[in-house]
Order: sequence, then C-alpha cells, then structure tokens
Amino acid sequence: MIFGFFRKDRAPTAVEAVFGRIVDASREPRLYAEFGIPDTVEGRFESAILHMVATLRRLRGLPKPADEFAQELVDAFFQWLDDTLRDMGVGDIAVPKRMKKLVEAFYGRAHSYDSALDQQDRTALVETLRRNVTGEEPAELLADYLIASCARMAEQDFETLVAEGPAFAPSDTLR
Repeated sequence: MIFGFFRKDRAPTAVEAVFGRIVDASREPRLYAEFGIPDTVEGRFESAILHMVATLRRLRGLPKPADEFAQELVDAFFQWLDDTLRDMGVGDIAVPKRMKKLVEAFYGRAHSYDSALDQQDRTALVETLRRNVTGEEPAELLADYLIASCARMAEQDFETLVAEGPAFAPSDTLR
C-alpha cells in the first residue's frame, strides 16, 4: 500500500497541484532577468516565498475550508524545502538546523510583506523587497508584480483558485 504513493502515474492532490503552480510561477524567467531576483538558490527561495505569501493572503480572505487548505499548502512548502535541502546534499543532522532558519526567514518575510501590503504602502514594500530579495537591484517592478498578483487573486474564489491555481499577474504586463 505505501508504495502506491511513489507511483509516477498517481494524480496529484489539490494541494500538490496548487503548490506546483506556485513553484512554476516562482521560476518565471522574467522575474530573474528583469525584476531583480538573483538567479541563485537563495533567489529562488525568495521567489517561492513571494508567491506563497500572495497565495496565502488570498486564502486568508476566503471562507472555510480555505484555512485548512492554506495550512496544508504551508506544510507542502516546508516539505519541499526539506526535500530540496536533502537533494542538495545537506546531511540528515544539519537539515533540522537549516530548516529552522528557513522557517524563520519565511515567517519574517511573510510578516513584512503582509504589513506593507495591508497598509498599501508601496514604498515600504519596495524597501522590504530590496532588503530581502533584490539587494542592490531596484525592487519597484517586483513590488508592482506582487501588488498586481494580489489584486488579480482577489477576484478568485476558493474553487477557482484550487482548480486553476493562483492567478499571478502576467510578468509581461508590467513595465
């Protein structure tokens, strides 16, 4: 029975499908080429956080069972991080210590992004993204992308978000 989980022809769960769409969106080449996200392991982590935050913000605004789905999505994200560390060759003993730092980074960034978005403070969002993601690169386009993605997702109900995935802003519409 347990080996059925590892079958390649197994249909993904709704959480796995939505998380896959988040990861795909976080790998959009334009985010790295033009929006200032460094094309590094750390940059990809930051991009994944950005997309998770936008999705979780929308799920928080929806009725049950969105809250349970959001928790499962966070669990999938942390499992993905754990798997990624192991795939990168981080030893079993070091994984929990690294995971603790990644979890703290996730929640710290989520709080910062949420605060700026809640206050509709684009300047604070730009500064937070520059500090956490782009470094010396400007973060205005990335902030506009996050704001546009949150606005676009605000139009999605729970069923649509699960069926079609989070509606991130098309990166080619920003400039």
